[in-house]
Amino acid sequence: MRAVEKVGSAKDGAAVIEAMRDAGAFDDPLFGKTIVRVDGRVAHDMYLVEVKEPEQSKKPFDYYKVVATIPADRAFRPLADGNCSLAQ
Repeated sequence: MRAVEKVGSAKDGAAVIEAMRDAGAFDDPLFGKTIVRVDGRVAHDMYLVEVKEPEQSKKPFDYYKVVATIPADRAFRPLADGNCSLAQ
């Protein structure tokens, strides 16, 4: 939403994406620290989770245990391997 405010309107999607790229990393409520790469891909840490045993759950919707965090630079294909004309 900050990118839309900076551009002044959501009508020009390309300008909004450019504003998001210019902003660098931002804190997404669902994915945490997130960046929009030059190729347009959104990158953020990914999580390997394990389903808990019923007796391990302490409250409603407490179903998963985070086993590992995969950093964004390892979770997504590198720019150099994407063959995207936007990244050249």
